[in-house]
Amino acid sequence: MSANKSLTLYAASFVDELSKAGVRDAVISPGSRSTPMAMLMAEHPDLNIHVLIDERSAGFFALGMAKMQQRPVALLCTSGTAAANYYPAVVEAFYSRVPLLVLTADRPHELRDVGAPQAIDQMHLFGRYAKWFADMAVPEHTAELLQYGRTMAARAAGKAISSPSGPVHLNFPFREPLVPDLESEDLWTSLNSRPKQVQVTAGSSVIDVSEVQRLADLLSEEKKGLIICGELRDPDFAEAAVKLSSVLKYPILADPLSNLRTGSHDQSSVIECYDAFMKDEYITEQLKPEVIIRFGAMPVSKPLFLFLKRTADIRQIVVDGQGGWREPTLMAAEMIECMESWLCHELIKQVKIQEDTDWLQSWKKVNLVSRELLGSAEDKGGGLFEGNVFRELQHALPQKCHVIAGNSMPIRDLDNYFLNTEKDIALYANRGANGIDGIVSTALGMSTGAGTDHPTFLVIGDLSFYHDMNGLLAAKMHKLNLTIILVNNDGGGIFSFLPQSKEEKHFETLFGTPTGLDFKHAADLYEASYSLPETWGEFQSAVSDAVIKQGLNIIEVRTNRQTRVSIHRELMNRVSQEIRKKFFK
Repeated sequence: MSANKSLTLYAASFVDELSKAGVRDAVISPGSRSTPMAMLMAEHPDLNIHVLIDERSAGFFALGMAKMQQRPVALLCTSGTAAANYYPAVVEAFYSRVPLLVLTADRPHELRDVGAPQAIDQMHLFGRYAKWFADMAVPEHTAELLQYGRTMAARAAGKAISSPSGPVHLNFPFREPLVPDLESEDLWTSLNSRPKQVQVTAGSSVIDVSEVQRLADLLSEEKKGLIICGELRDPDFAEAAVKLSSVLKYPILADPLSNLRTGSHDQSSVIECYDAFMKDEYITEQLKPEVIIRFGAMPVSKPLFLFLKRTADIRQIVVDGQGGWREPTLMAAEMIECMESWLCHELIKQVKIQEDTDWLQSWKKVNLVSRELLGSAEDKGGGLFEGNVFRELQHALPQKCHVIAGNSMPIRDLDNYFLNTEKDIALYANRGANGIDGIVSTALGMSTGAGTDHPTFLVIGDLSFYHDMNGLLAAKMHKLNLTIILVNNDGGGIFSFLPQSKEEKHFETLFGTPTGLDFKHAADLYEASYSLPETWGEFQSAVSDAVIKQGLNIIEVRTNRQTRVSIHRELMNRVSQEIRKKFFK
């Protein structure tokens, strides 16, 4: 049989088994060496392909798709430095537990390390950031190799979703000729009658009933407790957490990415303004708990993190259903590998129902004062105050939607100023490595699975937007729907909050980094609708208009980086003073 036929059936077996393993989408970066895999992915009836020219954007686009779908997405490129451009997205996928199947084409073994063009060492290219790596066999048309290709596809997809979820990397050495025979009658034929070559089933973690009882007894004895919830993608968790809170009478400190601040569940014990008042060590000392049970990733809030880090006498219990070690405070007394929702429901059965106490009410009262003050922030200094972006956006958003926050200031403003709401708003961010790269592409990838009844919004800073302007091409090429709220303070706003800001001599050059770019030109280049509201009324109208528009919408909000810090700090001081005056004289 010809080499072309061998390559065709080998690659087709792999692609077909990916589909049978539940992969529905493939993001393809154009190239020559990946031709057989790319053409067969395009030919497969059950795979949707998305072609993105820029590999870095493609990597984050695939990450966004996988984040939204909660299942593996294939990511394909040619040999050489193309694969290296996937590195930032692979790192983010590893730390944020997003299942990616990174498929890199390669030169065959005889062309490696001999000076052949577009040939680099791709073995373990992503190091420890790939959960699993395999250098695939060179294609052959034998029953064993076709079964091998199918088995490796199923294994890779299963490995990507096994706990903790993350990226896997398969490297494919292909010899020329590279064009597959798409007319082959047995293109998708398996060598056995099974619906799948191999069924890979991922497990879930639970703990022994005696351990549940021990934990229930411990929590039942402690009247002053906190439930802390970070990012966690489990649709059942919000209801489970608030029911546990209602039994224990523990307040819930809810990071925005926990999605406990949004939705129709009971939010009466959900505390969302803790970042504002926990900056005051005196207040946190008055509200100091005896025990903390924490679910999900470490929350965004730095004041909360510092509080957890300096209070060794509080018993901290960290629950992680995927068995990781997300505990940077080094103060945890217990690390429990167990499904979070399951544990909540089991604890509800076992713990003693607590009577209402001043403990929960104190947290609620302090939170209410903070809510009122955070909702009253005023614009000063001749510009719109960045902190009000999420407040105004929250009012204008439709009942159902997705909101992605960029890193640096947007995610922190989301934490500070996005208050509890009954709207069905799903909140996201790339908080694995916390980078500002690839955010536009991530949001566009997520928009592919959002549906027309759940419009997608991205709130992003100007430097992060500039980092990934290439990603906007995906919206134009694939006719995607996304509204971008571009917060433009002409530089790196977060550095104004850091000690470097006091060193005025080199601050603007090294950290402020103003670009002076007119982003309307970017909107024109990628055929996006563009608006520049000058008031919050105009902003809300622009958001409302964007909800019913198709395609890419860019709403630029120009703010004042120099006055931003003073307004925010003055507001935090008002929160602290008002709480001290009312409750802790």
